[in-house]
Amino acid sequence: MFNSIKYRFITIYFLLVLLVMSIVGTFIINRLETQQINNVAENMSQTLDSINRTSTYMTNKNWQEQNSEISNTLTEWKLSPDESIYAISGSKSPEIIASTTNRDELIKGTNALSYKILNSELVLSALNGETTDAIVVNNNSAQREKHIAMPIFSSDGDVRGILYMTHNLSNVYKVINDAKIILTYATILALIITTVLGYFIASSITEPIRDVTKTASEMAKGNFDQKVEVKSKDEIGNLASMFNFLTEELKVTINQMDLEKSKLNTIFNYMAEGVIAIDRDGYLIHVNPIARKILKLDENALFKKQDLGDLKIYNLNYYDTSSLQGESQVEIDDNFYKVKYAPFKRENMENSGIIVVLQDITKEHKLDMMRKEFVANVSHELKTPITTIKTYTETLLDSPVDEEQTRYFLNVIDRENNRMARLVSDLLQLSNMDYNNYNFDLQEVDTYDIINQTLDGLAVLIKEKNHNIIIDVPVDIKNIIADRHSLEQILMNIVSNAVKYTDPSGEIKISASSNYFNVNIVVEDNGIGIPQEDLNRIFERFYRVEKGRSRAMGGTGLGLSIAKQTTKEMGGDIKIESDFGKGTKVTLTFKAA
Repeated sequence: MFNSIKYRFITIYFLLVLLVMSIVGTFIINRLETQQINNVAENMSQTLDSINRTSTYMTNKNWQEQNSEISNTLTEWKLSPDESIYAISGSKSPEIIASTTNRDELIKGTNALSYKILNSELVLSALNGETTDAIVVNNNSAQREKHIAMPIFSSDGDVRGILYMTHNLSNVYKVINDAKIILTYATILALIITTVLGYFIASSITEPIRDVTKTASEMAKGNFDQKVEVKSKDEIGNLASMFNFLTEELKVTINQMDLEKSKLNTIFNYMAEGVIAIDRDGYLIHVNPIARKILKLDENALFKKQDLGDLKIYNLNYYDTSSLQGESQVEIDDNFYKVKYAPFKRENMENSGIIVVLQDITKEHKLDMMRKEFVANVSHELKTPITTIKTYTETLLDSPVDEEQTRYFLNVIDRENNRMARLVSDLLQLSNMDYNNYNFDLQEVDTYDIINQTLDGLAVLIKEKNHNIIIDVPVDIKNIIADRHSLEQILMNIVSNAVKYTDPSGEIKISASSNYFNVNIVVEDNGIGIPQEDLNRIFERFYRVEKGRSRAMGGTGLGLSIAKQTTKEMGGDIKIESDFGKGTKVTLTFKAA
């Protein structure tokens, strides 16, 4: 119960009022008691002074000789029932001469120092000339009484006698006890009122706090559609208003954070690079799908230790920032990746781990290799004819040769020059297509006619190798939409390859078909074929299956690459199927008119 601020507030309020009432009550009672006793003492002193002033004989005569007069004087003096006066002689052995009590006759002549009702110390002090008073407990009634002993002096200063007065204080203490009871009831009533008021006051404070706490609890569970009712304009009301404002701001902030998190997650999951995050203890804490695929990580890889040795990241020192930054290059499953890594930090700039980015550079690596091969191939293709031309030219210049040898040398030089011209022409054509500088004159081309024209151009070579040419072209074949010169070059390249790489007396079949969209031309042969591992690279520039044999047949290694790119530029396609040692099938697809 005391864990509640409401009950602690009520308890504190209760104890505070109780303490205040106790202090105030004690002060009032003490003050009342003192005042009442002082009033009694003052009245007693006035009474004794009056008796002394009105009875002048007391200072001139011996009290033993006028005891009857003193007794009459005391009797005639009107006293309250609670008061008594004793007349005591001033001798060394003080005796009670007279009194106002109903036991006067019994106590006359009694030594005042031995009489139990009188205080001997007060009597002795009075004999010494001092007026003294004290509160004495009556041995008979056990009640407190106020006692005053006043010496009566003669004209020469001697103590004639003592007037000793007592006053029963029972009425005084009754008044004090009544005051205590009244104060007790007042305190109880005040505490009851305090408790009730404290409850309502505490509730007025704690209820809004409880509402805020309840709302905060709901917000902690993720429900931010909360609002606290503002019931006042005081500090609690300001707290509720500020809490509502904070809730709205927090809701906006969290929505913005969710949006940013969603953006980051989308970027993280759909970026082309693989990304992983590893904390300073080596545990994997984040991984995107690309990285999961590259590193072959399963769903249970998160929050497990990872060895970065495969990524060529070694000797990480999280206290040395320079060791957490770097770059490496790795090969994974025939793919090449550039690995970059850098630390991520907390707010206090302490390293918390590293972010590793895996960038796929397989394409760039292959392009670089192709560039190197391209340069090597071009150099080789140009070196051979240049060397031949230089050799024969030097021979002609330095050695006497007859007319027949001269003509032979010149024919060789011309052949090699044509070979270089074809190579340069092919390279220029590829360069123009790479830079989109090749302008096609698209027109309708008769399919049957272009096939026959191609075969006519290769008639001599076909006759030399005694090939059996089979043509299967429907009469109603649709025309092709293409650049005529480029189409001739493509067909010439494909058919000439079939003729070159088919053994003598082989068979070559050229067929065509068309539909609403396309015209398909298929060239099949039963030649040497292409190995399966070379099919994926057959359209690369300068790529040859059998380099020596291809070069011997006059090829530059650019024909298929030009054919592929030219066909695509005109909206068509080219596919090659081959069974090594059995033959090759090339399918050309063009737009139909």
